[in-house]
Amino acid sequence: MAKPQTDHDRRRQISVRGIAQVADVTNLKKTFNRHLHYTLVKDRNVATDRDYYFALANTVRDQLVGRWIRTQQYYYEKDPKRVYYLSLEFYMGRSLTNTMVNLGIQSAVDEALYQLGLDIEELEDIEQDAGLGNGGLGRLAACFLDSMATLGLAAYGYGIRYDYGIFTQVIEDGWQVEEPDDWLRYGSPWEKARPEYTIPVNFYGRVDTNDKGSHWVDTQVVLAMPFDNPVPGYGNNCVNTLRLWSAKAPSSFHLHFFNSGDYIQAVCDRNLAENISRVLYPNDNVFIGKELRLKQEYFLVAATLQDILRRYKSSKFGSRDPVRKSFDAFPDKVALQLNDTHPSLAIAELMRLLVDIEHFSWDEAWMITVKTCAYTNHTVLPEALERWPCSLLGHLLPRHLEIIYEINSRFLKVVTAKWPDDAERVRRMSLVEETPEKCINMAHLAIVGSHTVNGVAAIHSQIIKDTTFKDFFELWPEKFQNKTNGITPRRWLLLCNPTLSDVIAEKIGNTWITRLDELRQLAQFKNDRNFLGQLQKVKQENKLRLAAFIQKTYNLTVDPTSIFDMQVKRIHEYKRQLLNILHIITIYNRLKSNPSMPFVARTVLMGGKAAPGYHMAKLIIKLFNAVANVINTDPIIGKRLRIVFLENYRVSMAERIIPAADLSEQISTAGTEASGTGNMKFMLNGALTIGTLDGANVEMREEMGAENIFIFGMTVDEVNALAKKGYKPLDYYEKLPELQLAIDQIAGGYFSPSQPNLFKDISNSLMYNDRFMLLADYESYMKCQERVNKTFEDQETWLRMALMNIASSGKFSSDRTIEQYAREIWSIEPGRVVLPAPYETPMREQEVIESGGEHLHY
Repeated sequence: MAKPQTDHDRRRQISVRGIAQVADVTNLKKTFNRHLHYTLVKDRNVATDRDYYFALANTVRDQLVGRWIRTQQYYYEKDPKRVYYLSLEFYMGRSLTNTMVNLGIQSAVDEALYQLGLDIEELEDIEQDAGLGNGGLGRLAACFLDSMATLGLAAYGYGIRYDYGIFTQVIEDGWQVEEPDDWLRYGSPWEKARPEYTIPVNFYGRVDTNDKGSHWVDTQVVLAMPFDNPVPGYGNNCVNTLRLWSAKAPSSFHLHFFNSGDYIQAVCDRNLAENISRVLYPNDNVFIGKELRLKQEYFLVAATLQDILRRYKSSKFGSRDPVRKSFDAFPDKVALQLNDTHPSLAIAELMRLLVDIEHFSWDEAWMITVKTCAYTNHTVLPEALERWPCSLLGHLLPRHLEIIYEINSRFLKVVTAKWPDDAERVRRMSLVEETPEKCINMAHLAIVGSHTVNGVAAIHSQIIKDTTFKDFFELWPEKFQNKTNGITPRRWLLLCNPTLSDVIAEKIGNTWITRLDELRQLAQFKNDRNFLGQLQKVKQENKLRLAAFIQKTYNLTVDPTSIFDMQVKRIHEYKRQLLNILHIITIYNRLKSNPSMPFVARTVLMGGKAAPGYHMAKLIIKLFNAVANVINTDPIIGKRLRIVFLENYRVSMAERIIPAADLSEQISTAGTEASGTGNMKFMLNGALTIGTLDGANVEMREEMGAENIFIFGMTVDEVNALAKKGYKPLDYYEKLPELQLAIDQIAGGYFSPSQPNLFKDISNSLMYNDRFMLLADYESYMKCQERVNKTFEDQETWLRMALMNIASSGKFSSDRTIEQYAREIWSIEPGRVVLPAPYETPMREQEVIESGGEHLHY
């Protein structure tokens, strides 16, 4: 049973969250008890903490319903241009606290729960993370949904309702072990099934062409059933929708088994259809050409586009019949944003729908498609770019392969007309690649079929213009844009760091919550020792809480006055967790050889998941834990150096640890990280960054000034020059004794005495195949870390730098990013709409309820 809160624990009544009104608290208590009684069918004598969580979630959800219905009504009445954000991943995390924050009811709920004798934080911890994403790409999509709702855009997220999200990571003997993430085991109180909008999706079959056109026939049908999740904006009573599709077998699936009497086999085979939405692929910047993955991609776009066309045609609220007969206005009413290449089949599918079903000419359909679609690129790593074998595409989606061939044929005529004597350029730009096997390059399809292509940080956007998509940029320079990523300040400051939010609000008010650039006002206090002391107090409280969590979870005592040095992100060689490990080993060796040396205490925390099939990434986790085991048990070292691997890193853990960070490790090889968003979260919460000039680090330095960030290592140009000259990692190994010792210890079994050759793959990779140039940046990194130590000893300087980080975070709000998308890609002017609350005007939804719901139309 949840423990009652003590007054000492209750620090929720802070200015940015408002004061709880007595009437609101009374109403919430009544609603909570009603849900416990009628929804959960329990009383307080037998209810579990999970029952209390569900009662609370339903109580909070009740506050959403009127706003959700009213928002959709408003969109139908105003008929604005609608934005559809298509993503195979949405890493939403938990919804309860975020919903309370955005609706402004957190203080009232907290007080109601306190009066009921329940601990709200314990109930919040029961909620499962909705982990429908691998990392940055999926979390970005979630931040974008929050911003689109907060800006009052008529926006819809479309994705897949995976039964199992990103795997649960368990560490056993230092190794990562993957367990299923059964996030729906107890159901989700946030989603609403919409079986009435179930849509058929076709696979396989053949193409029948006659004088009336092409027809895709003899297909196997899978049903896509939508589940709607509310996405509340902050303080504006707008609630948008994230629609996730779940695969269902039609009742006629494999009917011949029923006819042959094999009833059991027929029922079991329904799983084949439903497997499409069973599990999220743990994808880590390596393209996996699996048929099930291709099915997922097409399943998403086919269901979504049919839904979009239905909504476009039936544009009047309450009408189920087509009202719009013409598609002339389609690009003016619909914007499709493709989040990476995963939904790029939307281009071929929209062409199929317009040409085969709506009977447009090819040229008319192509004009509509290109004007409607826009593509965001998220990676420059060549192994991550999707290339689907034509044999697989032709088998699964025969009509789409025909359409892509036709797109390519027409496109290559444009290329040839511009460069008539450049056959090599034509080959490079073709959507169809011939070697090593005949494939469709999905990034090329996305570029050709979209009116804009954007990178996600200034340096990344320049790289795709200069190298990755250079030919396309030379053909269509007007298509290419930059949209630097952002994070939502609601979740990543207001929700996760309430004490810092309050300190800021006391100084400059609270309008920064939706206009983050107002944090610039804080810069005037950089020499105000009292204010710097307040920041220090907040950071220390957050560090103490994290230290208590580490003690409880890992039975490890850490020094809360030490530098909390964090690298949390997916485990991948280009993110260079190994460079961090080499630094740890080096400073450990220094301490061992001279235990009395001056030393700035440091607690190094690493978290992240390795893709299950990624051998080297899993070995890096094992090495980190092996190094931690040696250092944390060395009596000579004591608490001066502690190493912690944060098991099962996820959104809710990020919310816990980021406010406690002193140092943020953003150390990827220059030119490999598209943007990063973890770097922005740490910056907003007052951690200092040690990093390369890669991704958004470049723009962070521009915003805060070079004196407020620790930059080391080669630039993109220097990396390219070294690669061109011929990079020899052994030269650095032989030149730098400390580096040589660290690698020899890894290779020789110092950290794995029972298995001396365990980490040979790592040492061999570093010395002979150092693709991401760790050894070239090692010396610069070590010197930069010494600068970190010196600065940390001067706490006033450190705090001033931390303040300048917070004050310079405004650019990195996802609100700014979405405003730029809206104006420059979707041609929408964000209105920052504020709708009336349900109790402020006559309740239209009450009419809906009384009329039996015939007005409802989503």
